[in-house]
Amino acid sequence: MSLLFTHTKYQFLETVRIPIAVIGNSFFPAASMLFFVVPFAGDHPVGATLASASMMVFAVMSSALFTHGLGVSEDRAQPWDPYTRTLPAGAWPRFGARLLNGLLFTLLGIVPVLVIAALLTEASATPAQLLLGLGALVVASIPFTLLGLFIGYALPSKAAIAVVQLLLFPMAVGGGLLMDPMNAPAFIGLIGPYLPSRGAVELVWAAVGHGTPGTLPLVMFAVWSAVAGALAVWAYRRDEGRRFA
Repeated sequence: MSLLFTHTKYQFLETVRIPIAVIGNSFFPAASMLFFVVPFAGDHPVGATLASASMMVFAVMSSALFTHGLGVSEDRAQPWDPYTRTLPAGAWPRFGARLLNGLLFTLLGIVPVLVIAALLTEASATPAQLLLGLGALVVASIPFTLLGLFIGYALPSKAAIAVVQLLLFPMAVGGGLLMDPMNAPAFIGLIGPYLPSRGAVELVWAAVGHGTPGTLPLVMFAVWSAVAGALAVWAYRRDEGRRFA
């Protein structure tokens, strides 16, 4: 555990020493709240609550994909990474630290969204619903964290950033995160259930007391998580074999 926390501390400090990396983590979700949610749904209690939850899921997606997808690929290009991977501590302290840091920056990424929702909209949730919502956001991060790890271990940084961007916005739009949750376009109902973003946002909506997750979105959320996990393990072992065999 001491090695795990040492690696976690090191990786956290390495990131926060570049302030723009922390700011960029929450910029797009917070900007989306200010430009779309506040003016169009801010005065509708249910609509503001659902839209705020959607923006938090968007923040979780963005943080997980960029932190792991881009962060891991950039680390692999540095001489320090192969050195730490040869140490006798094993893979878990370093790998576990990535997961803990990803979770920490994910939670930091939703703070601006939460503040904007509380101060500038009619969104509401009880303390119990808020805690359930935070727990649902942690669960919602699973497939995106695993996808990020797959991208990070499989691709160089220049390719990783392009793939992350290509995944993030189509998934957010297709899952209905950037649409009016009270009046989503018809195509969201057609393609949304097959995307992990839809299952994620329906989990969070249910946690804050609005609706019940659909069966198909939950099944596809689990399928995406399992496939992304298998791909992440494959990419890690492939990278290990290529660089240290």
